[in-house]
Amino acid sequence: MTPPDPLIGALFDGRYKVLKKLGSGGMATVYLAEDQELGRRVAIKILNAKHASDEQFVERFRREASSAAGLSHPNIVQIYDRGKAEGTYYIAMEVIEGLSLKELIIKHGPSPIPVAVNYGRQILAALRFAHRNGVVHRDIKPHNVLVDEEGRVKVTDFGIARAGASEMTEVGSIIGTAQYLSPEQARGAPVDARSDLYSVGVVLYELLTGEAPYNGDTPVEIAMKHLSAVPEPPSVKRPEVPPELDAVVLRALAKNPDDRFQSVEEMDADLNAISKGMEISETTTDAATTVLAGAGLSAPTMISRAPTRVVPPSRTGAPMPPPTPPDYYDYDRTPGRRPIWPWLLSLALIAAVGIAFFIVYHQLTGSARVAVPSVTDIREQLAIKKINGAGLSPQSITQTSPTVAAGYVIRQDPLESKHVPRGSTVTIYVSSGTGEIRVPSVVGQSLTEAANTLQNKNFKFRSRTGHSSKPTNVVYQQQPVGNALALKGSTVTVWVSQGPAQVTLPDVTGSLYAQAYSQLQSAGFGVRRVDVPDSSVKGTVIDENPPGNTPQDPGTTVTLSVSKGPSTVLVPDVTQETADQASLDLTAAGFTPQVEYQNTTDVAEDGIVLKQTPAGGKQARPGSTIFISVGQYVASTT
Repeated sequence: MTPPDPLIGALFDGRYKVLKKLGSGGMATVYLAEDQELGRRVAIKILNAKHASDEQFVERFRREASSAAGLSHPNIVQIYDRGKAEGTYYIAMEVIEGLSLKELIIKHGPSPIPVAVNYGRQILAALRFAHRNGVVHRDIKPHNVLVDEEGRVKVTDFGIARAGASEMTEVGSIIGTAQYLSPEQARGAPVDARSDLYSVGVVLYELLTGEAPYNGDTPVEIAMKHLSAVPEPPSVKRPEVPPELDAVVLRALAKNPDDRFQSVEEMDADLNAISKGMEISETTTDAATTVLAGAGLSAPTMISRAPTRVVPPSRTGAPMPPPTPPDYYDYDRTPGRRPIWPWLLSLALIAAVGIAFFIVYHQLTGSARVAVPSVTDIREQLAIKKINGAGLSPQSITQTSPTVAAGYVIRQDPLESKHVPRGSTVTIYVSSGTGEIRVPSVVGQSLTEAANTLQNKNFKFRSRTGHSSKPTNVVYQQQPVGNALALKGSTVTVWVSQGPAQVTLPDVTGSLYAQAYSQLQSAGFGVRRVDVPDSSVKGTVIDENPPGNTPQDPGTTVTLSVSKGPSTVLVPDVTQETADQASLDLTAAGFTPQVEYQNTTDVAEDGIVLKQTPAGGKQARPGSTIFISVGQYVASTT
């Protein structure tokens, strides 16, 4: 029987009440919790205890938090908080009620083609924001893409993300998941934003076919296929995949980054064209043909441009679309490989009946009712012009949108093709943008000033404390950082300085002053010297204030009491010593020896101290001169 999880029902880090376990992996466990301060539910990702002391795992965990925390976007899982508690590290993030793309593919098989295109564009929306902020994800895969019940895609797990181009190896190993690695990742070479686009191509391939382009028994085998094998077009495994979508996927899977899409915007433009029934770029078609040419395939297998179709006018560089049905998979429809001509014939018959009905209805009702034109996803001015041209009255309402660019119509009421009396009002909802604004920088401001600055800019405010070199009560860090984009009304966390952290004051008593001064200066303390009389050797530190081995603020001035040395000292007795030895002993005692020679006829007294002044055992001032008479042998004359 599995023992109960001790965290369930507990208050983690004094703030998060753990409600239940959501899942676990090799590195961390995720719990559903309730934030007691803000009253909202969050997902708490807690690093497993066995990895909490492993610097490599801690660094990856910290990188996930710091990389994603600065990315506030509707298609990126939002990071609310991070920290260290109870002997490990954790991240508090947005709760997503939904499934990962991997779970959807396993449960329902390949997605409907419009859904795959829509999901791909939402992933690109997240990557576009990350790339513009200098972050390369490096681990895009279906497991890291979540889909909520409304079809909103959320990219997560920035654990191996890097700022800009970077090396792909860590401690000699390849980082990432084999099925979704770009060739440069498989080689351990530097990567950039184009490596993420390769991985998006693999994810699209799996959404369309239910399997990755390359598989094998070992990660090394799969990595080698990324380097040398040529992928089959998705249409080989699923015939209803259009050639334009084949071309987009194959260009994304080019071995050489220079042959792929060079930016998110370029790849999204082709997916946008496919969603609107338009032609993709000729560059993409040519690139896909080049990719297939490496496989030695015959000409009929090559990607060819679809015939021109008549489509409604559209703008270039359309924003990422909001989720459109079927978003979360139409679970009643499992994509198959049956021919689509019966469906096309049925649609044609339905259309013919509809046209006939419209003609009869129009003849019966005359010109009193008119059809509402389609004005979604176009500029406001053009929408107003079309509505006026249909004999209807436009009314604009502005609102923010996470996916539609400013100035474009989000939705309309009534919907297109509805018949309403001439002159009726058609309400259009126009995007004012994402609602993101620049976060003001409050680093260096006092806590009160920072709170006023953020509230005046329509941000919520939360403070924490910590030690820093900034003065007390001054903001030394904020998240999101100054000048970053964040949603209006979101929370900005600031860290307020408590001053520098205290350090232990070294104990320098008993040391010579020069040595004590150097040691205190190196530790960041100031030094003040006071000379006092003492029996200790001159220059010796006899007292320290504040006392040594006590915690003190960096920069504190330490007063050192330094010995002047004793007023008089005992003169050593050096008689009967050699002249050299006597000089050494007197010098060591702090005196200055002065040698005088005295003739002697006793050869045994030659070079020996015969007398000293002052005599041994007397007191004298340190540094004073001691006269010593040294015997000098002179032969006697008879």
